[in-house]
Amino acid sequence: MAEAGNKRRIGVVTTSRADYGHLYWPLRELEAHPQIELGVFALGPHLSPQFGSTIHQIERDGFPIRGRIECLLNSDTDTGMAKTIGLAILGLADAFTAWRPDLLLLIADRYEMLAPACAALAMRIPVAHIEGGEVSQGAIDDQVRNALTKLSHVHFTSTEMARNRVIAMGEEPWRVHRAGAPSLDHLRRSELLDRTGLEARLGITIARPSLLAAWHPVTILADTNAEAGAFFSAMEQINGQLIFVYPNSDAGSHALIEWTRALAGRRPDIHIFVNLDAVTYWSLLGQVDLMVGNSSSGIMEAASFALPVVNVGMRQQGRERARNVIDTPAEADAIRNAIEAALDPGFRAGLRGMENPYGNGAAARTIAQVLAGVPIDGLLIKRPVRLPDEIAIGDFPEHP
Repeated sequence: MAEAGNKRRIGVVTTSRADYGHLYWPLRELEAHPQIELGVFALGPHLSPQFGSTIHQIERDGFPIRGRIECLLNSDTDTGMAKTIGLAILGLADAFTAWRPDLLLLIADRYEMLAPACAALAMRIPVAHIEGGEVSQGAIDDQVRNALTKLSHVHFTSTEMARNRVIAMGEEPWRVHRAGAPSLDHLRRSELLDRTGLEARLGITIARPSLLAAWHPVTILADTNAEAGAFFSAMEQINGQLIFVYPNSDAGSHALIEWTRALAGRRPDIHIFVNLDAVTYWSLLGQVDLMVGNSSSGIMEAASFALPVVNVGMRQQGRERARNVIDTPAEADAIRNAIEAALDPGFRAGLRGMENPYGNGAAARTIAQVLAGVPIDGLLIKRPVRLPDEIAIGDFPEHP
């Protein structure tokens, strides 16, 4: 641990494009804080050419990378996912030994995040966690998120309901801060591209209607692509320009990539992007007519643009959502009907003035301020919840 008077070492773990865009502004705030020494640990898809080698984006942004952990197997199975966690723990144990954080910051619910949480537990490094208390019943992410909550010592939730859930899980209220979703900081602090600039960066002309499509494996199901057939069938038949982004590196992602490429071979109006940086992606949300698929981005970020979203299937089941989201089962006819309803001008007109329940774009400063000031001594020791009929066997001191 850092000695008194020295800067506090804050380590931040990022696994892929799925979380790096969310972490960008917290990283900027931590980097700029005079009492913090920042260290980034990058692993998994960040180092994979198949998923765009997004480690180079972190390098271009200038953040200090303290560890590069090769752990992603070239696999499309749940066995590969499990082995990835094990390899990541081995690599992170060495990385944390070489540059030992005083506090480790994790985000969200990717299965790879279990690795740094477990390594930190064994090494007695306190953990802070962003976006606990949310619900997505159609993915193992739900259980991962809850496990990370119980392995963490400081919490930053996106909504008040999520904060209440974390407290209901037995976490002491003083540890739990509602910060909002840090991805929304891009709306306030990043310079988004106008339509002309976006088209130039993407190398395409955005037509009308334009649909942003994002489909990920439904990892709670034995067949993670059981719902994908209906989705791709609907995409084959709808009118409009399709802009696809790659799926996450979960079991079944290789098959989804092949289905997407095959669809592009049959439709000339499809554009596929392996990775989009945060500013480009946010700019795209502001320019397309509709988002369709099963990505959390349709729930959390699209609302800031009052963008109509067709959320398909069970992956995001249970997650808080705004009125821009139309939920539909994974059935081709139902998906097409929902898209037609979402593209109706009257539907979008009714979204004017809506608020995003996930925050207003001020999360990063809250996260940095708390991490810079929270007392670390005793942080590892959690005070248990008192049960109504519990017989006191000793006093548990309150946190100062």
